[in-house]
Amino acid sequence: MNTSTSRTHQAIVHTLPLFEMMRMRAATAPRKHPQLGFAGADEASNLRWANTFTHSKRLLTPADRAVVSPNNDTVYLNTWLDLSDGPLVIEAPDMGERYWTLGFLDMWTNPFAYAGRRTTGNRAQRLFVHGPRWQGTVPEGMVEIAAPGMDLWIIGRVLVDPNDEDLARVAALQQQFAILRADTMQPAASKVDAAMNGRKTDTPDAAEYRAVVEAAWARNPAPRDDTAAQPLWREAVAAGDAALQQALADVCDELRQSAQASDLGGGWNVPVTIRTHWGEQIALRARVARNLIGALGIEEAMYPVAEVDAQGQALDGAHRYELRFAPGAAPQVDAFWSLTMYRKSDCLLVDNPIDRYSIGDRTPGLRWDADGGLRIAIQHDEPADPAARANWLPAPREPFYVALRLYQPRQAHLDFTFTYPPVTRLE
Repeated sequence: MNTSTSRTHQAIVHTLPLFEMMRMRAATAPRKHPQLGFAGADEASNLRWANTFTHSKRLLTPADRAVVSPNNDTVYLNTWLDLSDGPLVIEAPDMGERYWTLGFLDMWTNPFAYAGRRTTGNRAQRLFVHGPRWQGTVPEGMVEIAAPGMDLWIIGRVLVDPNDEDLARVAALQQQFAILRADTMQPAASKVDAAMNGRKTDTPDAAEYRAVVEAAWARNPAPRDDTAAQPLWREAVAAGDAALQQALADVCDELRQSAQASDLGGGWNVPVTIRTHWGEQIALRARVARNLIGALGIEEAMYPVAEVDAQGQALDGAHRYELRFAPGAAPQVDAFWSLTMYRKSDCLLVDNPIDRYSIGDRTPGLRWDADGGLRIAIQHDEPADPAARANWLPAPREPFYVALRLYQPRQAHLDFTFTYPPVTRLE
C-alpha cells in the first residue's frame, strides 16, 4: 500500500461515521407525518421529516428482522433533529418510576448527552436543545442540551412489561412526548433533504460518499480531538474517486472482519465501551458506526456478550448449558438486567414455544436457589425439572450467542472489575 492509498484509507476511517449517520437518517427518518402527510411528492423522494418523534408500539420478536441484536425489554422513541432554524424544546411527561432514556448522538456518533431516569429524573420536564452558534439564555426550569452540530439523532427507550395493559400505558406516555420550536412553542416538524436513499448497506459509491460527507460536515464540525480528519479528507478528495472507491472497499471489508472487544473473562466481551465521546478511538468509532451504529454509553447500558462456553467452545443449541450467578453475585444495576438469546446465523431473536426471548430480574416466576444463587438453564428442549423450567432461556438447535443487558450498571461493571460467570456446558 503506497502512502497516498494509506492516507485515503485513513480518511475513510475518520469520516465513515458521518456517512453512516446520514444513511441512517435517510433510512429511519419518516417519509410520512401522521398529520402533515408525505415530506416528498412520491416514495422516491429524498425528503424526510425531522423534529418529530416516531414510536415503536410493541416489544420486538423473532418476526422483526430490520434490527440485529434487538432488545426485548423496551419500546423505542426515535427522532432526527434539525437545529438550523433555532433551538428546540423537547417535552417529556412524568414517567412515574419507569425506566426511560433519551440518548443524544451527534453526527460523528458521539452519545454526548442523555435525558431520563439516570440523568434528569422521571418528573415531567422540558429540554432546551440548541446548536453551537446559538447565543442566549436558557429559559428558567428547562434542561440545557448543547449540541456540537446542527443535526442530531435521538434514540429513546422506555421499559415495558410484555402485556397489553402495560403496552397501552406506555403508548399513552409516548404520545405525550413533543418537539416544539423554542421561539413559538409550536410543533417543530420540518422537512430535510436526506440526500440519499439509505436502504443500501453495501460498500458506498465514491461520488455519493464524497457528496454526503461534505454536506454533513458543513453542518457538523469534526470533534475537536479529531484534528487529523480534515487534512486527511482533503488529500483523499484530491486523490480522486478511483482511489476513494478502493479505500472504501478495503475499509468496509476490514470493519466487517475486525473484532475489537474488551475481554472480561469467562468468555464475555463488551463490544462497545464508550461513555460520551470516542476521543482518540477513531478506528473503534468507525467499526461501531459500520456495525453497531446507535450504541449509547456504558453508563446508561452495557451489553456484555458471550459467544463461547467455559472451555472456549462456541455455544451451540445441540448442547445444554447453565449460567449460574453465585449468592450475592448477580449483576449489579440501578435499573434492571436481562439475558437475551440470539441465533448466530442472523443475529436475531429465537422463536420458541414459550415466547421467551430474554430472562432477567423482572421475569415472572424466576426461581432463586436456597443459598441465594441463580441458575439460568440455556438449552433447546424444555427442562424436565420445574425449577429449571422456570429459569429456562430457550436456545435454537444451532449456534447462538447471548447478551447480558445491564441498564444503569453500577461501578463494578463500569470499572470492569465485576466477575462474569462463564456459560457452562452440561452435556
